[in-house]
Amino acid sequence: MTTETGGGPLSGLRVLELAAIGPAPFACMMLADLGAEVVRVDRPDGTRSFGSWHRVLDRGRRSVALDLKDPSAVEALLRLVERSDVLVEGFRPGVAERLGVGPEECRARNPRLVYARMTGWGQTGPLASAPGHDINYIALTGALHAVGRAGGPPVPPLNLLGDFAGGGLPLAVGVLAALYERQRSGLGQVVDAAIVDGTASLLGMLAAMAGAGQWRPERGGNLLDTGAPFYDVYACAGGGHMAVGALEERFYLAFLAGLGLDQQDLPDRGDPGNWPVLRREFARRFATRTREEWTEVFDGTEACVTPVLSLAEAAGHPHNRERGTYRADGGLLQAAPAPRFGRTEARPPGPAPCCGEHTREVLAETGLSEDEIARLLPSWATRPGL
Repeated sequence: MTTETGGGPLSGLRVLELAAIGPAPFACMMLADLGAEVVRVDRPDGTRSFGSWHRVLDRGRRSVALDLKDPSAVEALLRLVERSDVLVEGFRPGVAERLGVGPEECRARNPRLVYARMTGWGQTGPLASAPGHDINYIALTGALHAVGRAGGPPVPPLNLLGDFAGGGLPLAVGVLAALYERQRSGLGQVVDAAIVDGTASLLGMLAAMAGAGQWRPERGGNLLDTGAPFYDVYACAGGGHMAVGALEERFYLAFLAGLGLDQQDLPDRGDPGNWPVLRREFARRFATRTREEWTEVFDGTEACVTPVLSLAEAAGHPHNRERGTYRADGGLLQAAPAPRFGRTEARPPGPAPCCGEHTREVLAETGLSEDEIARLLPSWATRPGL
């Protein structure tokens, strides 16, 4: 299939992003990666409250600096709303309304606007206005309780599960669903994306397994939580680990063959009572060779055994390198846009903007005069190039 050159499948979509951290910028990064024109509204102090590492999530945007405590800046924002398809905000409930840029004010200016809200607890409920972070949200959904080894405490899975999988991804999907519905109704709507809701959705399969009596609440005693010795991680000689996912029978047999074991000499893996014996034998075998040696043994087999790589190693792995899965832009390692498209592939994302870098040009596009724009510019933005 021929790939069209251009801005990607979301080319022409205009997204207005009110500066936040974590899941909302991640969702907007995805929209920008897929070709949307994303304008980020930053605070006018010329600095960010987080490190340069966060700029990976800011890639592919233009940046406008506006002080939303200033009525003139609020009016300028509403002018931007009039020409946008989507607005994304990550404030606590009620903050946008107090600033005068809540759903009612924005959709009065643009009834077709999709107003997307990203919070941890949601817009309603007893905890709606409470502070929190990824670890708190996944703790109250039951997700954190399930992660960890037998006899040990729950282990936070970085902030991948809550912020990004349970927050940013449902936010992006919700935006796209609302845009699809708008084609029929001609109207926008509010999207209430909450990390607790998204994380609970991710737990759907495990909840169903628990309801069917196939998942025990104790950590480290189930098929996918390091309970099964054929779905776990093993230490190798000299450091390093190998990941084993030999769930199906033919993969398990290939796994045993790689270890030099015969199924006839081992207890039945279908009986969880035999798992400790199998685990000890597998661990003993893996400890006899290095990670590199085991990688060579299992390469090209159906054993579902792979080395556990660091981020730097992953970027250099032949498979990831050939697909261009990782990029090194601006000295920062980052993932390439995903997913990929056969006909409307997006261009590589541009770098993250400096705070307020495009204030003049973006506000000029709304029809504001030079004098009106000058009054809105913070003092640091008067230097040439901004």
